[in-house]
Amino acid sequence: MSPGAPAPTPSGASVPTVAELEEQERRLVFRRFTHDDAWALGSLLVELAREREAPVAVDIHRAGQQLFHAALPGSTPDNDAWIARKRRVVERYGSASYLVGSRFRAKGTTFEESSRLDPGTYAAHGGSFPITVAGVGVVGAVTVSGLPQVADHRLVVEALERFLGE
Repeated sequence: MSPGAPAPTPSGASVPTVAELEEQERRLVFRRFTHDDAWALGSLLVELAREREAPVAVDIHRAGQQLFHAALPGSTPDNDAWIARKRRVVERYGSASYLVGSRFRAKGTTFEESSRLDPGTYAAHGGSFPITVAGVGVVGAVTVSGLPQVADHRLVVEALERFLGE
């Protein structure tokens, strides 16, 4: 592996770099985000998760209101707790929960050690991504919990790319 290359995950896929995560956020922007969009995006995530038999919970919030929630077979109440903790990171930082955690790791520390936030309330683990509307900013978050954090993040990004026609 070359210096500066992302480390492989146990499955062999590489972990995204901070620059790659930031690029995802620049790209995955909505023109608008309605209740119907939340339903369609959430349904797409459920469809992708079912195809993979992924034991996840899916959640979409906008402006403090839950617009979509689904718990697939194999998910547990703990997944809902993780969703809330990851979503709070997006709401506080305006960035994907995985990106926030990656930024701390890139500085040689962890979110838990250095953020000064209660880890029982906030989790900078992969799976929550900001819903950003062009000309407006971050208006909500789409979150998945139930897989390893990189896989949660990738599932959300894949759904956003498909939904936005990327």
